[in-house]
Amino acid sequence: MNFENLKEKYASVSKGDYISAVKFDDTHEVDVYKNSVQSIDGTTFFIGREGLEKSLYILSNSGEKLPDKFNGEVIRISKGNNLVLKKCGLNRQNSLSLQEIFSFTKPVPLGLTNSFGFGDRLGLANAGHIRALKGYEFRPIFAQQSIRELTRTQRTAEDVLDAAVWAVFQEGFQSGFGADADHLKTKEDIDRLVAAGFPTFTFDPGEYVNNDADILSEADLKKKAQEIPWEKLNDSLSALTARYENKKFEIGKDFVIQPSLIDVLKAVVKYNGSILHISNLYNHLASKLPKGKFEVEVSVDETDSVTTPFEHFFIASELKRLKVEFISLAPRFIGDFEKGIDYKGDLNLFKNEYEKHAKIAKHFGSYKISLHSGSDKFSAYKVIGSLNIGFTHVKTAGTSYLEALKVVAIKEPELFREILDFAANLYDVEKKSYHVSADMKRIKPGKEYKDEELEGLFYSNDARQALHVTYGRVLTEKDSSGKYLFREKIYKCLNENEELHYEILIKHFKRHMDPFKLS
Repeated sequence: MNFENLKEKYASVSKGDYISAVKFDDTHEVDVYKNSVQSIDGTTFFIGREGLEKSLYILSNSGEKLPDKFNGEVIRISKGNNLVLKKCGLNRQNSLSLQEIFSFTKPVPLGLTNSFGFGDRLGLANAGHIRALKGYEFRPIFAQQSIRELTRTQRTAEDVLDAAVWAVFQEGFQSGFGADADHLKTKEDIDRLVAAGFPTFTFDPGEYVNNDADILSEADLKKKAQEIPWEKLNDSLSALTARYENKKFEIGKDFVIQPSLIDVLKAVVKYNGSILHISNLYNHLASKLPKGKFEVEVSVDETDSVTTPFEHFFIASELKRLKVEFISLAPRFIGDFEKGIDYKGDLNLFKNEYEKHAKIAKHFGSYKISLHSGSDKFSAYKVIGSLNIGFTHVKTAGTSYLEALKVVAIKEPELFREILDFAANLYDVEKKSYHVSADMKRIKPGKEYKDEELEGLFYSNDARQALHVTYGRVLTEKDSSGKYLFREKIYKCLNENEELHYEILIKHFKRHMDPFKLS
């Protein structure tokens, strides 16, 4: 039974393009998400809403076994026939059961293709992300969260994945989606996200990058290089040097890499600790999941030191020598990729360097370039889109949270003023683990802004970054009685204004994806 059949069988009133109120009997009227209606073996499933509460509904003949896989309340909707309606919570057990029955709700590795990561810190944005994707060729990652984000929002990996599953089912999205266990640093992190059902794993070896390599003397570099535990890398300094020093690597037309001894030593000292750590994480992951059931991204972007083209080539070469298979690599690009705002730096220089990185990835032919801190880097997108070389992965996170707060600013201005003041006061503490440069002196107290001025703050770098880095405290802070200061109010506002929330997300992410759309 599709939605049209459902509408014919029961009284229905349209509430827009996506929802209709369906009256199953005198006491049960449900706002049905039209695209969610799916049938299998005579049993119909859909996402519905009564008030602000969403549930999974299952319509079937009495005695059907499929609904027994789900926890919920059985409602007999008519005495004149054998049909029953089961109302089921959007919880973990029901999510797992749904994934067993409808394979399109289960995340998969995305492979070598252009892709886009939509971080969703609240668990309410994915349906808007799905709608924003229409007309674009990116394959999406809807469940994407780092251990840092999970800790700060007090969510679990299962919460993040389940939110994506329910959104995919609500919107009837059957093109396949990914789930990214982002910025993993330990084997314990890997185990946690494997258990949750994630198929994509981003390794962050930033703590093992030696940023001082760029400024060390040749003598110091040689000394540091000799201290590397070469036996763990199945290598030696002399063998590695022989592979790279003054060797010509033809990457493409008019692009040859020929590293000097200093270049090689810098790369070795800067990145060999990271390469070993990545290899250890990869081997651990490969022992947990069968080949083909997972994919890996390597990230060295959250470091102070820029990744040169040769260093990128070196990292990729050495990982392949160690038989580490990865689908994407995130170098530390030239310029500033601060959180929540556009790219800072010389765009011509960025274009020249990005082109080299893209050509190196194409040279190896098996991975894409990943752009981390990708939220709102509109000028960089234009550069990358104009080059059209190889494959790209764009990773965003905090920008969806900011768009959610924009809904609050529009619909609940007093609540937003409180959040703004709270964020501005906490910024100097919360910014420490982020690359940001906001100045709180340029943000006025909330009460000094008129209602119509609040939305404009989302075009201010200072306000964006203050709101961006304080999300954890905003979402988890409680008063003396143990009640959340803002969390429940934010969720209530977004649930009451669901379609506005989606519309704002669609508009925002089209700005992200338009530069990649080839004419």
